Amino acid sequence: MPTPPDRNDEPIHHDADKARGAEIILTKRRSRAIFIAGLVGFVLLALIFGLLS
Repeated sequence: MPTPPDRNDEPIHHDADKARGAEIILTKRRSRAIFIAGLVGFVLLALIFGLLS
């Protein structure tokens, strides 16, 4: 792939705050409960499938 003539060969620096893709914001009690229930459900499902196989 050809490089543009105005391109510098300096490395690009990204701050960690700008580089992260997403942020989970659980400000409401209902949101936290749903998130934790999903995590617990996933762990229980993994344990059940692990015991059955």
